[in-house]
Amino acid sequence: MDPKAMYKLSYGLFVVTSRDEEKNKDNGCITNTVMQVTSDPNRISIAVNKANYTHDLIMDCGRLNVSVISKEADFELFRRFGFQSGRDVDKFDGFADYERADNGLLYVTKGTNALIGATVEKSFDLGTHTMFIAAVNELEVLSGAGSCTYEFYQSDIKPAPAAAPAKQEGKTAWRCRICGYVYEGEELPEDFVCPICKHGAADFERITV
Repeated sequence: MDPKAMYKLSYGLFVVTSRDEEKNKDNGCITNTVMQVTSDPNRISIAVNKANYTHDLIMDCGRLNVSVISKEADFELFRRFGFQSGRDVDKFDGFADYERADNGLLYVTKGTNALIGATVEKSFDLGTHTMFIAAVNELEVLSGAGSCTYEFYQSDIKPAPAAAPAKQEGKTAWRCRICGYVYEGEELPEDFVCPICKHGAADFERITV
């Protein structure tokens, strides 16, 4: 099977934010799993990996914001919100392109074209992820730029992987197509997760170093 076929699905890309009220801490993560499920009443669904810090904030806070990423976004936006954990760093530290919405949560104002604020009504355990069904209560168009799809990110925003370092000639390794991380070994475990960008084994390609 060719995992690149999945890139042809019309995923959007989003920064999903929530807040720890007790610690007075905001956080966000990148996801491609937001969609409208009903228009009247207006509801969205969003699936968030349980390993993400933002997942825990949504579970506790019950509110979330979706910043719809546009084609004007640069790779730094994905690096900030997708390639590091909010448990380790403050993702908004040194970042100026955000505002606080009426619901008290932050949203990203640059490289995005819309804000969707929502309140969780139901959640469903999907094993590795939780799916949230949320009522939309805040909407704002931020720019007229087109939305960034997963395919556009792969072809136009994501930098080409760095060349694998020359070590022992003829040695098998696996290179992450997303960030360029190289795992050395004859076989890549099926459940392997890139330690840099958190993508799974499907996003690795076999190389020889």
